[in-house]
Amino acid sequence: MLLKSTTRHIHIFAAEIDQDGELVSSNQVLTLDIDPDNEFNWNEDALQNVYRKFDELVEASSGEDLTDYNLRRIGSDLEHYVRSLLQKGEITYNLSSRVNNYSMGLPQVATGEAS
Repeated sequence: MLLKSTTRHIHIFAAEIDQDGELVSSNQVLTLDIDPDNEFNWNEDALQNVYRKFDELVEASSGEDLTDYNLRRIGSDLEHYVRSLLQKGEITYNLSSRVNNYSMGLPQVATGEAS
């Protein structure tokens, strides 16, 4: 059975991708899919920060059994991390996305000073 954790913006699978692009269950490899619905605008630095945070969370849980609970905990922590990136302005909502539900809060709108 394929172990996985799926939140709105983070999908983690205990699997690797084969040559045909299919997921193959694995007890040794975790595959991370960030923002599968393209709800956000990402830059390379922000993506690398999420990958680094993922690596930190996986390392912190090394030695523990690979379970649904442990994957969900990592996924939930990453979801919160993505929210923090949005709140800091390091990523923004993709207003051209097919889904505009602002699941992480309303977009920040810059206000101009009254003249």
